[in-house]
Amino acid sequence: MKMIRFSKQKITFESFLCGTPARDYIYQDTPYDAQIKNAAEMIRDADYVLIGAGAGMSTAAGAQYGGKFFEENFGEFQKKYGKGPYMQDMYYAGFYPFPDEESYWGYWSKQALLGGINLDVTPLHKLLLHALSDKEIFVLSTNADGQFVKAGLPEEKIFCTQGDYFHIQCGRGCHDKTYDAVELFQQMDQARKDCRIPSPMVPKCPVCGGPMDMNLRKDNFFVQDEDWYAAEGRFSDFLSVAIDKKLVLLELGVGFNTPTIIRFPFEKLVREHDHISLIRLNLDQAVIPVGFGSRAVGINADMAESIKDMVDVLHAE
Repeated sequence: MKMIRFSKQKITFESFLCGTPARDYIYQDTPYDAQIKNAAEMIRDADYVLIGAGAGMSTAAGAQYGGKFFEENFGEFQKKYGKGPYMQDMYYAGFYPFPDEESYWGYWSKQALLGGINLDVTPLHKLLLHALSDKEIFVLSTNADGQFVKAGLPEEKIFCTQGDYFHIQCGRGCHDKTYDAVELFQQMDQARKDCRIPSPMVPKCPVCGGPMDMNLRKDNFFVQDEDWYAAEGRFSDFLSVAIDKKLVLLELGVGFNTPTIIRFPFEKLVREHDHISLIRLNLDQAVIPVGFGSRAVGINADMAESIKDMVDVLHAE
């Protein structure tokens, strides 16, 4: 009798995503030092590490978005448009209803430079990557700042699902292509006057002639180009192999803003696979499903310090 072999089903990004939160979240009462030791042991025993990076990782590494930083760098925009509900930090300011494209790009070109192109907060990223150098790793990130790549991680090992500060697209998504805008943003930054860029510098879609926009997932017109799908494929390949190995999910600064991309899917993986463990680092949202028991560590602390402490334990043994 001929044996029928069934091929293993590949894990796609779509099947990985999850919109269902746990119902048994708790803040673990394990002492901090014990949590650090437990997390280090999980990493030491793992062959594969899937990093899920949210905005908290960049913040812990030193990136700034609001407060004094915003006032010092975007004071002219606050003076022109008023502080109101928008001109408080780089997140909310991006949703300001600018009166024209010259004003829109006057703002966004500066945010792209400060938030990603010129940003360099990589020491913490480099420390983490060095500590994981003997592991098979992949980074799933919702950040647009490119810091893991700047820290030396090959682009082939990262999937930035939400776009980045380095590319623009057709504002209506009329075609699936993005365009490198680094040089354009640098030119806009030099030409900006009274928060506006000159009209001849306003980018237009080369296909439909309409407005261009940032390649950031902020509306239904977000373009997923061939590079996005290639990264999605590499993520799928990694997880399809790692899911049967000694896999640790290292979640860094992921809150409840877009939990369906990293936070809930990570919980789903742990819930469905007894050999997968979770390390959740977050300043104040490191709640863990109680049912995960010793397979999950949720550390509510300054994430930069937590990463450094974990690395110290890893190096000490």
